[in-house]
Amino acid sequence: MHDDEGVPVSTRSKPNRAPAVVDAPAPEHSGSGRASRALVSRRELGNWDSTSRGHDPLQTILAQSEIRAPDLLPIRHGRMSHSPWTYYRGAAAVMAADLASTANTGIMVQMCGDAHILNYGLWTSPERSLIFDLRDFDETLPGPFEWDLKRFLASVVVLARDNGVPEMLAQDSVRAGYRNYRKHMKTYAKMPQIDVWYDKVGVEQLVEYATTDDEGEVDALIEKRAKKRTGRVASKKLTTLVDGHRVITEDPPYRVHRLGDAAAQILHDVMRKYYDSLPDHLDNLLTRYDVVDAVRQVVGVGSVGMRVFLTLLEERRSGDPLLLQIKQAGPSVYEQFLGRSKYENHGSRVVHGQRMIQSATDMFVGWTSFQDKNLNLDLDFYVRQFRDGKVIPKGEVVAPRLAQFAAACGHVLARAHARSGDAAAITEYLGGRSKVEEAMVAFASAYADQNTTDHAQLAKAVEDGSIPSERGWPDIP
Repeated sequence: MHDDEGVPVSTRSKPNRAPAVVDAPAPEHSGSGRASRALVSRRELGNWDSTSRGHDPLQTILAQSEIRAPDLLPIRHGRMSHSPWTYYRGAAAVMAADLASTANTGIMVQMCGDAHILNYGLWTSPERSLIFDLRDFDETLPGPFEWDLKRFLASVVVLARDNGVPEMLAQDSVRAGYRNYRKHMKTYAKMPQIDVWYDKVGVEQLVEYATTDDEGEVDALIEKRAKKRTGRVASKKLTTLVDGHRVITEDPPYRVHRLGDAAAQILHDVMRKYYDSLPDHLDNLLTRYDVVDAVRQVVGVGSVGMRVFLTLLEERRSGDPLLLQIKQAGPSVYEQFLGRSKYENHGSRVVHGQRMIQSATDMFVGWTSFQDKNLNLDLDFYVRQFRDGKVIPKGEVVAPRLAQFAAACGHVLARAHARSGDAAAITEYLGGRSKVEEAMVAFASAYADQNTTDHAQLAKAVEDGSIPSERGWPDIP
């Protein structure tokens, strides 16, 4: 999609990829879980050696700038330099390279790719019930199950330190997350596969993970936030009437109209390709809507710089608004280590991975693309509904009940991996003793230390002006 910043080179990333094409993870592991212990001993999972990582983390971060909008890079650098936690959120590429520098079990699943603890949340399913699940799939790709597990558990320690949680409680939270992953993986290994796919973690189960003292408080908080986080509420906040027509309000540079005089044609072309990715019944539904406006939007931390557009549709009969987010998708950060995705369109890669992992997926997800030969732009996008009862956790809310929340996330991650991978092989590899648990606690703490060092490197580069940065961080609705 053309956002008129005049990028002089192709924005389709060309990393040093392995020649293989990544297919879906095998439904059954080719060997036993015990055999995988010969590839990576369970104690070895706890090892972290910074001298063998084989890359410079700052350069790995900067290398991602090639596919991003140049005018947004200072915002990305500023947000990542804010704290070790915001750095971790934006540094999936750094950890991908680090994980790839170590041996892996070869037990493959459809990885989320960025399973950090705040990438779990609630939203309303197509059946209109609140579901707790993974919520970010930009980096999804088939890969070793323990890579997702390590990124999740290390994030527990990073978040704990960011919120003043004592180290002992942080480690207890890592144990809680790991134990629930292992417990539920063992359960899934004994279930018929179709029952694994039907399984969901609803809001009632999430509340059960809360302590008895704050069960009611958590339940009320979830209900209150879910009612506020809807597309209709967002439309009231983010749009205004101009000459009798509803338009999205600007908040430069975080929300701006950037499509210029060709906006109507660009939206027509992009939306037509999106409709082609949908099943016929949804295509029919959306024929009842008109696309009336679109703005470029700044979202998240790691996503800053990727072109994201908030698009307003209105039902022709009632004027009911529908907000869709169109988000640029590049190659997964794991592709250069595991092989390129089998999906030519990276938006398609994200959507198919999401459907493989999630228990219930937004019915409006799809993909599209945009090309502009004059600017040498060739961009992939995925599309999803903007807000829909989404309740995204905040660190300061999670921190007081970190162990309980980590346990809930461990449950969800086990279910996600059991859908695409061999739950029996994972269970056999993990075993019933504490070897993997102790290894994961050691790794999570060691990698949190590494993350602090890497953040300091970026913060120094920002402070001395080596890389451009804007520290502004508005309250984006």
